[in-house]
Amino acid sequence: MIVGLYGNQNSGKTTLFNELTGSNQKVGNWPGVTIEKKEGRIKGSDIEIVDLPGIYSLSPYTLEEEVSRKFLFEEKVDVILNIIDSTSIERSLYLSTQLLETGIDTVIALNMVDILESHGINIDIDKLSDALGVTIIKISAKNGTNIDNLISTIKEGNYKKNSNLKIYPNDVEKLINEISSSFNESIDNKRFASVKIIEHDRAFQILNNEILESRSQDIEKKYDMDGEQLIASLRYQFIESILKDSVKRTKRENTITDKLDKILLNKYLAIPIFIVIMGLVYLLTVGVVGRYTVDLIDSLFNGSSSIKGLGPLLEELILNAGGSPISASLVSRGIIAGVGAVCNFIPQIIVLFTLLAILETSGYMSRISFFLDRVFHKFGLSGKSLVPFIVGSGCSVPAIMSCRTIEDKDERHLSILLTPFIPCNAKLPIIVLFSSFFFGSSSWLVSFSLYLIAFLIILLSGYILKKLFYKGHESTFVAELPEYKLPSFKYVFKDVYDKTLAFIKRAGTIIFIFSVIIWFLSSFTWRFEYVDGENILIENSILASIGNAFSWFFYFILGGNNSWAASVSAIQGLVAKEQVISSMSVIAKVSDNEAIFNSQIFSFFTPITAYAYMVFNIFSAPCIGAISTMRKEFGNYKDMFKAVLFQTLLAWVLGSLIGLVQLLISI
Repeated sequence: MIVGLYGNQNSGKTTLFNELTGSNQKVGNWPGVTIEKKEGRIKGSDIEIVDLPGIYSLSPYTLEEEVSRKFLFEEKVDVILNIIDSTSIERSLYLSTQLLETGIDTVIALNMVDILESHGINIDIDKLSDALGVTIIKISAKNGTNIDNLISTIKEGNYKKNSNLKIYPNDVEKLINEISSSFNESIDNKRFASVKIIEHDRAFQILNNEILESRSQDIEKKYDMDGEQLIASLRYQFIESILKDSVKRTKRENTITDKLDKILLNKYLAIPIFIVIMGLVYLLTVGVVGRYTVDLIDSLFNGSSSIKGLGPLLEELILNAGGSPISASLVSRGIIAGVGAVCNFIPQIIVLFTLLAILETSGYMSRISFFLDRVFHKFGLSGKSLVPFIVGSGCSVPAIMSCRTIEDKDERHLSILLTPFIPCNAKLPIIVLFSSFFFGSSSWLVSFSLYLIAFLIILLSGYILKKLFYKGHESTFVAELPEYKLPSFKYVFKDVYDKTLAFIKRAGTIIFIFSVIIWFLSSFTWRFEYVDGENILIENSILASIGNAFSWFFYFILGGNNSWAASVSAIQGLVAKEQVISSMSVIAKVSDNEAIFNSQIFSFFTPITAYAYMVFNIFSAPCIGAISTMRKEFGNYKDMFKAVLFQTLLAWVLGSLIGLVQLLISI
């Protein structure tokens, strides 16, 4: 048995999916959270439930609507579970009436009933159920209210069977029946297909013929509307008629949401408040947590004046047990140094994920994206682009995928190209390490400046690229502004836990493997002579010769220094951005067994070149996972390579301009 979970964006659909299945999909108080269909099994059953992207209708204007409609007709859904936001019931029922026209059995989950009273709304479930001919169950997905009743209703089949609800006047119903009777037996969902022919839906025009076309035109002339307008208008008339009897409203006083919006969406204060909020995020992440945890955790891995450290301890144990210096170096200066360099930043990652999750689930981010639509339009972007830009603070891969919610192809491709400019969590170790060491108590301000530069680059690049290459029409951004909600700390915790665990897994797999590779390449020459730091120096290693081949590219970025070590570390960012720090740590340990900036090999860095190096690594081509996702979303390699080239060249120009300042000072 297959259940399709359908609902408007931000109706609580993914929260309900998590409650029904016990899984932990991404939950956010804004549109576009579910980009692809997600599958699970309802707890205590063999029933498969599929969470589809949030949509407002079954007319596929956007990619997510297309995904949802195709699934409905191609996967043979047994039951539709339609979740409705009870505080916006008029809008929600538009999709419901379309779903009922498919002929598939439907159960409606009336969500957010816990806040109906505060909205001055009273819904008579029995009357509404009779009017629609469908089983309706009140729930609160957030609080888990009545979920067991919903599960048992679906499992036991205790719901009203679909009777093809009639919602149009007699003349329109007659035309629908004529169209339906003209289909052969191979056509499923005949009523739905008939309505779509009247709407001139392009996907169903193959079923049309001259006679039906003529009859549709007669109806359009009678009502003085085109088919799509006519069906939408009649649908809303039906919805209004049934809600008159089943929904009562009392006078609603100004809510907390109304009061907060007067401040947070004030035309003069909204953007300054957003800047302050994001500044506080970086102050807490880098300035407070980063300042006091990096050295502490680093000492646990690599030791300090008061702590032996895991790396030196294992090295000593291996040597005392008769192990070779090479094996001791591999463990201490390769694996521990490389993996430990990334693990130092786990506390900051946790804080960043927590703060962003709170902003998302509270409803604030959906508002700022709507507000910034006006600003973004001036630079060739849509307010919807802010969704992937905010998601990109966590990881570029899901951020690039979330660009699917942007209808216009040119705007979507432009957003895919620009999204990797946002500093993701993998870039945070680079930011924290360099800013903490070279800028001290001002590290959070330096880190936040990179975030602001990212937005500036996105806006200017968007404007230029829109004028030169992406000349499609500008799309309209229609967004729902949900109620502000206290974040569900259960979901915040699960979200942060999953993201942090993914970060740790990456450190234990990709970072681990490449730390070993970097150690090997930096510890041996082409003749496989071991680099001991005395007779054979690291400058003679395989890695040094590889790095020297690319060091010219970074000459201006590094303030006139030819550093093979910094060059090869930056190139490692294509594997994973964390690997930049991991690579530097391994090289420093193999070179002279020192921390990165205490090592002679990286001693040339100054505050200016450190900033230039950060700029390059943050804005150059993303990791291979994000590049692969760009190819998938672009649909071809050509656009992917263009994007990678543009990102890298722009990063090189910006980094070189900053590095030139150091070069001029040194002359």
